[in-house]
Amino acid sequence: MAHAYVFPGQGSQFSGMGKNLYESNPLAKELFEQANDILGFRISDAMFSGSDEDLKQTNVTQPAVFLHSVVAYKTLSGVKPDMVAGHSLGEFSSLVANNTLNFEDALRLVSIRAKAMQKACELNPSTMAAVLALADDKVEEICAEVLRETGEIVVPANYNCPGQLVISGSIIGIEIACEKMKMAGAKRALVLPVGGAFHSPLMLPAKEELAAAIEATTFNVPSCPVYQNVVAHAVTDPVSIKRNLIDQLTGAVKWTQIVQAMITDGATRFTEVGPGKVLQGLVQKVNKEMVVDGVN
Repeated sequence: MAHAYVFPGQGSQFSGMGKNLYESNPLAKELFEQANDILGFRISDAMFSGSDEDLKQTNVTQPAVFLHSVVAYKTLSGVKPDMVAGHSLGEFSSLVANNTLNFEDALRLVSIRAKAMQKACELNPSTMAAVLALADDKVEEICAEVLRETGEIVVPANYNCPGQLVISGSIIGIEIACEKMKMAGAKRALVLPVGGAFHSPLMLPAKEELAAAIEATTFNVPSCPVYQNVVAHAVTDPVSIKRNLIDQLTGAVKWTQIVQAMITDGATRFTEVGPGKVLQGLVQKVNKEMVVDGVN
């Protein structure tokens, strides 16, 4: 009976996030102020009172979600996860939770990641789309077909849960793919309001920039396994963790497969730490027998 701790990614942010923690817990306040110093701007102000539009800026969103998650985790008492995982950006939070990365280094990497991704988005106008109620293998087949027929990049990006797969690619490629998905029987194929093709080859410039920063950062032997996005199984070797974290920017988030692997390895309870409840819902869609709760 293992207890898994999971950490959300970009998209879970909301105005007011983390404010209660800051006001009620001295350790939380200390970590927020430390983050303000490291980032060179008061991200706490953006989190506590910024508009939804302010929080949508990638260079704010990613550090904000990371910070909320890690502060919420560090203010829990006596927590010892048996296993951890994070959805996309959330993988950095999970690596602080299992002591692979210290807080300061992880925050710096998240900031570099956010800025590099923003630059890659500006370099290659691109987008993502959610495909609902179509088999994963059919989605994969259509993505490959669009690339083969048009040369436009379209790839599976987020395997969120059975019947929900997000695709990523060029604007034209995504539009063509969405029409093909609907014709193939998808309940919906909806272009998302995002500024780039995350987890696709179009993030290669960001991957190269982040790789240099990750390689220069100390990764420790973790206190428990992390189930990483691109491989969807338990990893404990720091060298492998680095490689998988680098590959994540251009590789798919295999969340469905991660949850299934954690359950196979004994997980019976999942606790989502950070803003929102997205992962709790996804876990239960993978296996409704799981006990899920959240800490924010």
